[in-house]
Amino acid sequence: MNVKIAVIGGTGVYNPDIMTNTRCETVVTPYGEVQLKVGNYRGRQVAFMNRHGDEHSIPPHLINYRANIAALKKLGVKNVLATGAVGSLNPAMQPGHFIFVDQFLDFTKGRQSTFFDGGEAGVVHIDMTNPYCPELRDILSRAARGLGLVSHPSGTYICVEGPRFETAAEIKMYRLVGGDLVGMTSVPEATLAKEAEMCYATIAMVTNYAAGISPTRLTHQEVVDTMMLNGENIRKLVMQAIAWIDPDRTCDCHHALDPLAKE
Repeated sequence: MNVKIAVIGGTGVYNPDIMTNTRCETVVTPYGEVQLKVGNYRGRQVAFMNRHGDEHSIPPHLINYRANIAALKKLGVKNVLATGAVGSLNPAMQPGHFIFVDQFLDFTKGRQSTFFDGGEAGVVHIDMTNPYCPELRDILSRAARGLGLVSHPSGTYICVEGPRFETAAEIKMYRLVGGDLVGMTSVPEATLAKEAEMCYATIAMVTNYAAGISPTRLTHQEVVDTMMLNGENIRKLVMQAIAWIDPDRTCDCHHALDPLAKE
C-alpha cells in the first residue's frame, strides 16, 4: 500500500467527509494494532485516523501514539495533517481561530515518547529545532487565507498530560514561559513523526480561553461544541491542503535520521 498523506483527527473531528471509496484497515505494528480508514481524494489515497478512537473513547494520556505513527509509517505516509482542540493563553488567538504552531513545550509526564529505546532499536537523539514541518505549515496558511479563515502562521503549543484541565496558576506559568496555546496531544505525536521521517503539521483550533483567562469554568462539552460548529471550516481547510500537497514532494523532514548515528 502506498498512502503518502494522512489526517489525524482530534476532538470533534471524527469522520471528515473528504474521501470517497473509503475502506477500513487494520494495521499491525510492534506496538499494537491500529484501526484507520483509507480513501481517495482527488486521485490520491489518504489515510484518516481517529486519535481518540470511536466516540472519543481514548483519553489523551492513554493514546497509543507509537502504534499510531508506526501504522502510518507502515502504510508509506510521508505527510501528516493533525487536528487538535486547544485552549488559548494569547488574547490575539481567539475561539474559532486556527493556529499552525511552530514550537511546543512539553509538560507531559508518563508517555512513551520515542521509537528508540536502546537494544536493537539503538539510541537516537533526534533534532527537534523545527518540530512542525515549515512547508506543510505554509500550505495550511495559504489555504486558510484562500478560504477567508482567521489563522495565525505560528504559535507555541504547551502540551500537558491531561485528562484534567489546568489550574489557573499553571496557565499563568505557561504564559510566563512563552506559551500561546495549551493542549494534550501534540507530544509525543510530533516527536514520533519526526523520528519516522514524516512531515507533520498541527491544525490547532482554539475552542476556549484557558483557566484563569476564561470567565467561566471549563468543560469538555464546550470544546466539542466549538469544534462541531467549526467542523465545515476544518474540513474545507484539510481538503484544500491535501489538494496542494504533492504526494511525491521531498523535504528535510524525510531525512531527519540521515545525519544521525545510532549509539
